Amino acid sequence: MLQIMSMMKFLLNYGVNLSNFLGMTMLMIPFIMSIIIPFVTFISVIFIYNKLISDNEITVMTASGLSPKQLARPALTMALVLTVLHFVLNVWIVPQTQAMFYSTQWNLRYGLAHLKLQESAFTELADGLVVYVDKVSGHDLSQVMLSDMRDKASPITIFAEKGKLVSTPRGLSLVMTNGSLQTKGDTLTTGTFDNFDMDLNVADKEGENSFKVRRVPTTILIKSVLDSPSEKQHKMVLAELSSRFLGPIMNLILAALCAAILLRSSLLRRRASFAPAIAVAAMAVVMSLFMSTSNMIDSVSQFLLLTLLILTTLGITLFILCKK
Repeated sequence: MLQIMSMMKFLLNYGVNLSNFLGMTMLMIPFIMSIIIPFVTFISVIFIYNKLISDNEITVMTASGLSPKQLARPALTMALVLTVLHFVLNVWIVPQTQAMFYSTQWNLRYGLAHLKLQESAFTELADGLVVYVDKVSGHDLSQVMLSDMRDKASPITIFAEKGKLVSTPRGLSLVMTNGSLQTKGDTLTTGTFDNFDMDLNVADKEGENSFKVRRVPTTILIKSVLDSPSEKQHKMVLAELSSRFLGPIMNLILAALCAAILLRSSLLRRRASFAPAIAVAAMAVVMSLFMSTSNMIDSVSQFLLLTLLILTTLGITLFILCKK
């Protein structure tokens, strides 16, 4: 819901058309799926097995000779399939779609696509940056007046006979011809020009090429562990690698943990009616520990230690589930 609200705000602020909005929404789906798959796995297991227990079907199957290991096999099979899907999403699909999402978002926000100058009207491109155009033909402008008040110490006013909007890696530039410029600092300065190229600088401080670990390909992310330029970026890389490689294993852990709690409690002489609540609490503890710990690691040795801890947790959970 937070992602959708953010997208709606983007739609309203920048006048993005419906087709572009739907395309960006589709690019967000793999990332959202990668977040919710472990919770979907847990909800599926707890819903189905709790229903079987309440209908006494687990009791009947246990009386017919089926062990907890056999009863849990469908849940573990489903979790294994989702683990593979989750791994594919994290390692390949999500980085590609996130790179496309950020690139599209940046172009719509700061490129030529979003900008619609109205004829004979003042258009505010950014706080303190106003453009007036007499006539507009595509990206070609005539009779341009630009007022740049972003730097209070030296405001600039430009008049030009013609202009053209150009998209650059930094954002929008306005190329003007046959005009005059006036700037006011300690003294008033005026001048004329034949050609003047002004970077409108309406992009955010991060820009399109900022480092966002979510959109970096996995192979490059692994290589960057050894040559991260800063400690903060190094921690971001390790946290992202933990999410990509260790996150899918949480599907198996949650499925096995839920099945173990529900099936073991169903074998008690007095069935534990609070077993689902225990399973939910265990899931919350396990996921919160994983998410917090993965964001705290700051070295490769800690990453390997977290990997060992997760695999050990999975082994212990499966042992409790499968023992007679």
